[in-house]
Amino acid sequence: MTTSNYATERETTEGKVFTVTGGDWDQVVSGTDPINDERIVVNMGPQHPSTHGVLRLILELEGETVREARSVVGYLHTGIEKNLEFRNWVQGSTFVTRMDYLSPLFNETAYALAVEKLLGITDDITERATTIRVLMMELNRISSHLVWLATTGMELGAINMMLYGFREREYILDIFETITGLRMNHAYVRPGGVAQDVPEDAIRKIRDFLVLLPKKLKEYEDLLSGQPIWIERTKNVAVLDVTGCLALGVTGPVLRSAGLAWDLRKTMPYCGYETYEFDVPTHTDGDVWGRYLVRLAEIRESLKLVEQAVDRLAKPGPVMVSDKKIAWPAQLAIGVDGMGNSLEHVAKIMGQSMESLIHHFKLVTEGFRVPPGQVYVGIESPRGELGVHAVSDGGTRPYRVHYREPSFVNLQALPAMAEGGLIADVIAGGASLDPVMGGCDR
Repeated sequence: MTTSNYATERETTEGKVFTVTGGDWDQVVSGTDPINDERIVVNMGPQHPSTHGVLRLILELEGETVREARSVVGYLHTGIEKNLEFRNWVQGSTFVTRMDYLSPLFNETAYALAVEKLLGITDDITERATTIRVLMMELNRISSHLVWLATTGMELGAINMMLYGFREREYILDIFETITGLRMNHAYVRPGGVAQDVPEDAIRKIRDFLVLLPKKLKEYEDLLSGQPIWIERTKNVAVLDVTGCLALGVTGPVLRSAGLAWDLRKTMPYCGYETYEFDVPTHTDGDVWGRYLVRLAEIRESLKLVEQAVDRLAKPGPVMVSDKKIAWPAQLAIGVDGMGNSLEHVAKIMGQSMESLIHHFKLVTEGFRVPPGQVYVGIESPRGELGVHAVSDGGTRPYRVHYREPSFVNLQALPAMAEGGLIADVIAGGASLDPVMGGCDR
């Protein structure tokens, strides 16, 4: 009787382990697990493409089919939420605007709404300030969706779309610079209102943009919607139905592309959205194609909202609460180095009013006190529900500010979309989530 050269294999937490005393390794393995050497683990990243930041995906592949996918985040961590605990409530606007850097005005507005709720001044915010917030957020939604369209087009081979999307986004960034002094990271929306009024020059630029963009959207559709390669790469790719979205907490265009018209501007209105006329676009396929159509439709709805907001700005009024204990005491102006105190205001408080100077010094260096308590405020960002949980211990600085960030939550859906599909579709599915890692890793 011949004896075997091999001991029996055993199962461990690492998989099968073989104890071999002789013979050919390939024969040992193939006899038990014929496809063992066909599964490989690939690091897709850490990389930038289709993620607007640095994301790492660990993919276990069998051929070109993804058997297991895991997302690894944290490469862009900035510690913004922790930093807020060491700054006063007004300075927080300068930090949160840098989180999701493609939609900074949403970060600022959610934060301001939370602080105002803690202060109990929500109803005191002026009508003009609220209208300007809506105007700026909807312009920001359009610019964010344009970046999504541009980068996703590039990922799937439509290089021209990258050029066109960023070209039109420049118009919006130019408008932002005219209003706030900066293209991004504005710190424009502040507790109590906004930093300053919208100048007439910006109104003219916005009206020109309202005429320009609808024509450009038609060009995008002519370029992509009937293109056979675009359809092949998007239809029935990275499908996530409404049940999967709800189970994973996915919101925004991804949820609406699965058929559920959940939009906080309609379902839980804020900033007076209930007084505006607009629709919530949906689709039923729950795939990359549906997310593309929903975002295009959302751009058109945002254009309607921008037009209504601009019309309302014809009526003048203050843009900050009247309470001087809260309102930033400066008269701001836009100079060559951005936005800052106007020279006339500095001259006035330095030379005419000692009380104004003392008050200015106290408010800028120490800030205002916020009554103890905690609140949660959610708004509809371009990527879904952006929520702020703010906690005050009664001091001049936040005790804790935590963001419910849609990029972070939506990334949970990537394995559900990717596993069982092709590795090429991981890019399309990941891009269709529109994750911005600055918000995810805050």
